[in-house]
Amino acid sequence: MTETKGLEFDPGFAPYILAFGGTIEYLYADINRFKNLSQKKLKFRQYYKKILELFYNNLGFYIGCLMWAAYIKEQPEQEILNNHCLGKEYSEEENTAETEFMIKFLELFPKDMKYFLAENFQFESGVKEILDMYKEFLTINKGFVESKNNTDILLPKGLIIENAETFKEKIDEVLKSEDLSKLVEYKGLICKI
Repeated sequence: MTETKGLEFDPGFAPYILAFGGTIEYLYADINRFKNLSQKKLKFRQYYKKILELFYNNLGFYIGCLMWAAYIKEQPEQEILNNHCLGKEYSEEENTAETEFMIKFLELFPKDMKYFLAENFQFESGVKEILDMYKEFLTINKGFVESKNNTDILLPKGLIIENAETFKEKIDEVLKSEDLSKLVEYKGLICKI
């Protein structure tokens, strides 16, 4: 009989994520340091692809976290290893701030694309639903401050857990590429779009 040794809190995402809000605020501060609109437009043109890369990397991270939660929830009861949130003070505002920032970004970025580049831009369907689902996930789990075992994890409404046993393999494959944005292609596996 194989003894269970526990499940990692993070399957390997940490090295590949950046704080989205702080990075975006820095880039926009750089854009806004110019008084001249044509200079602002030029700077935005230089940054907008990087901004979208960051957004999709974080969105991929959120999708990966939901996939990982669905996967570990399907496993026999085990301790969650290396949960850096366990036992900490919970603040819902702090817990959801980054996700809230991304939700607001969804609304504002298309307007910036129109203003700075005179281009119509729209995020594909399902992006807002994923962000809302991830925010719910953080909230119902109270930032994972009390999550000792995989059975303590609560899954948000609407999260599709069919085939959750295959999620680990998909996550591992993406981690080899070191590009979390590749997890975005799996959004249809976890959310009805």
